[in-house]
Amino acid sequence: MSLSQAQKKAFRSIGHHLNPVVTVSENGISETLLAELGRALNDHELIKVKLALPERDDRAAMIQELVNDSGAELVQTIGKMALLYRRNPSANPKLSNISRFENHHGRH
Repeated sequence: MSLSQAQKKAFRSIGHHLNPVVTVSENGISETLLAELGRALNDHELIKVKLALPERDDRAAMIQELVNDSGAELVQTIGKMALLYRRNPSANPKLSNISRFENHHGRH
């Protein structure tokens, strides 16, 4: 399921205010990191990931690997940050960045 431009735009505006919850270092992607990423996506649906890698090509490859491994969708990359989204219909509304945004802005 790919996101519409309108959804991406809304998610970018939500993502703007988020702090990164997962950081990928030059050590790459470990089982622990994937577990952390999965947990963050389950809880928050929309998360910001920091890529602590100096090379742009390395960051792009790492993002692609994260997307493939997590089943998330890439919403946006800015510099060393990536915004990932994975829908969780049973996410806790108090934790989900999507639910909190929709409730705050009165959308359903």
